[in-house]
Order: sequence, then structure tokens, then C-alpha cells
Amino acid sequence: MPEPSSAAKLASAATAITGHRLFIQRRDLTQARLGPDPDAPATRSLVRGEVRLEIDHFALTANNITYAAFGEAMKYWQFFPAPDGGEGCLPVWGFATVAESLNEGVATGRRVWGYFPAGTHLVVTPGRLSAAGFSDTVSHRAELAAVYNHYSYCDADPGWQPALEGLQAVLRPLFITSFLIDDFLAEAGGFGATQVLLSSASSKTAFATAFCLAQHRGQPGALGVVGLTSAGNADFVRSLGCYDEVRLYDELPLLNVTVKSVYVDFAGNASLRRSVHEHFAGTLAYSCSVGGTHWEALAAPGSSASLPGPRPTLFFAPAQVKKRSAPPPEGWGRAGLESRVAAAWTDFVAAATGSTPWVQISERRGAQAVLQAYAEVLAGHSDARQGLMLSLA
Repeated sequence: MPEPSSAAKLASAATAITGHRLFIQRRDLTQARLGPDPDAPATRSLVRGEVRLEIDHFALTANNITYAAFGEAMKYWQFFPAPDGGEGCLPVWGFATVAESLNEGVATGRRVWGYFPAGTHLVVTPGRLSAAGFSDTVSHRAELAAVYNHYSYCDADPGWQPALEGLQAVLRPLFITSFLIDDFLAEAGGFGATQVLLSSASSKTAFATAFCLAQHRGQPGALGVVGLTSAGNADFVRSLGCYDEVRLYDELPLLNVTVKSVYVDFAGNASLRRSVHEHFAGTLAYSCSVGGTHWEALAAPGSSASLPGPRPTLFFAPAQVKKRSAPPPEGWGRAGLESRVAAAWTDFVAAATGSTPWVQISERRGAQAVLQAYAEVLAGHSDARQGLMLSLA
């Protein structure tokens, strides 16, 4: 391979100084651009107590589109404020390296896992330091969900495997949400239902939830799991073995209306939600709103008030984390929660990496590749089996 030209080397060096970050119009998610990273070395110097993280790579899934779709309502835009208030910085999960540190408790060179903006840099103010990691205690994140503010040292995480970083970034955040949904439903006794319907059944959070629910098969009170999906994804959804029944969206009228059901909505599609509520008008026990993979068809504020049956209730994973992290007998304690999640994650990874892997990691690098990947995921054109790992570095 020929040596890079002097111009190419200078361009690469300039990018390392100014960085890149993805900026999205908060009122029009289709409008995205790349600009200089506001936390890059060329833009700001560190002050005492701060640390600059260089973001190596991050995952992009439909879950990130949910962050954007609910950015205002759930304050996701507040984690990483954009210089222009009309824009937002998309939150993602990934890996970074401590590039600079003016904090005595955080050494340069350490690798961390956590919540970042889709970009090349993040300046944090580490606090609550431990051998396992730290939290960003910057003022604008102080009132936001603590679970998103924690950064874990990879070399202190027994579950970290360098070869599986892609799988961890793509699936682990989603799996934790799925684990908590399953726990929430179990705690509520399934709301007295006998089956649970999952929309957007090919989405990773949905099939991880189906996997958790399927672990109860054969036990008293276990819920039958019905996946609702498109024709293009039906074969993939059936191949997973997590769903007891798979139906296309237009086959919803074929489901038995007398079966008491719970609806867990990962799509956020207002029309589909209405169809489910009307079809199960007398037997819908609970309606749970989780995601917005069909972000372009999200219900308008207040529109759920006219739906028959229970009013859709937003599931906020950090609230369940807080409840389960409480000391016994109210909760399991932080260690108890982490051990349960770790055991369930191990089982999930074993299933997902079997002879026919559920997710194949696709790595893409560079500004244009990231913009294209974002457009694909936003439009719902990404392959259900594919997990995107992106880098702007």
C-alpha cells in the first residue's frame, strides 16, 4: 500500500485536533450534519478536574433513533448539549480512551465503556470514583438518570471481551432494557394477562425482551410471546425461536380477541397502537410504550386519551434500575441487580452467537459512512441481522 501523501497526513492531523460530531435538527430528524466536535482539543482546553475522552467507536441502532424521537420529552438532548440550541447531539453507547486528564483519579490511556455523543471526543468531570469507573458530575447532567452518567473501566469489567466489543455496544444497553421490561412484567404478575404482544419484533430490544420472556416457558404464569413484524422481517423473527407466534402487522385481526393481553410497543406507531387497542378493546390488560422505531408515525401528544382500554404508559428503564438497586427487601441492591443482569446477559450472548448468529457486526469508519448509516437506520432500511459499529476517529 502506498504511503499517504503529505496532504492526507495533514488532513488526518487536523481531524484529530478538531474532531467530528453528528448534529441533528431536533424538530426534523432527517436533517443531520457533521461539524467540528465541541469537545475536541482545538475547541476547548481542559480545566482542573476534567478529562478528555477520545471516542474510538460506537453502536448505532433503532434504540438511538428512540433517543432522538423522545429527545425532548425524556431529556435525552440534555446529556450532550449542542452549541446551536435547535440541534441535538445523538446519544450512543461505545468505547473511548482517556486521552488527557487533569483529574488525579483518572489515568490517561485507560479504556472506558459508556454513553457518548456520536462524535470523536467528550470532556467529562469525573466524580464518585471507584476501581470500576467513575460518573460524569458535570452540572448539566446532575439531574439526569444516573445510569447514563457512569463510565466503566474495561480492564475492571470481568464481562468485557475485546473481540466482542461490537456485540457489547450494539446489544448490551438494549438487553438491560429488555431484562428490566421482563422484570417489570413479572413483578406485576403479567397484569393478569396470558400473552404479550411485541411490536417491531425484529428490533434488537424487542427480540431481547422476547428472549427474556421465553426463559419462563413452562413455568406457572408464563406469558405467551407474540411478535408483530413486517413481511420482510418475518422469517428472521421466526428463526430466533424466542416468539411463540409471529404475525404480520396486517394479520393483527386474526389474533383471538378473547385472550387477555399486554401490549409492549417498540414501534411507537400511532396507527398500529390504535389498531391493537381497538382489536383488544375489552381484553387489553396493559399498554406499555418503550420505543419509537417507527418515529415518523409517533402518536401526537394527548392522542392516547381517546384510545379504548388502558392508557399507554411509558416504560423508563432507569426508574426500574433505581427500584431494583435499592437495598433488600425493597430491591436487590446494586450488586444483586448487576449479578442478575450479568447472568442473563451471558445466556443471551450464548444464544445470539450460536451456529446462526442473530447479529453480525458491520464496522464503518469516516464522516460520510456515519451520515449514511444514520440515514439508513432512521429510514428503517438497516438489515435486522446487522449491528452497526461506527467510528469518526
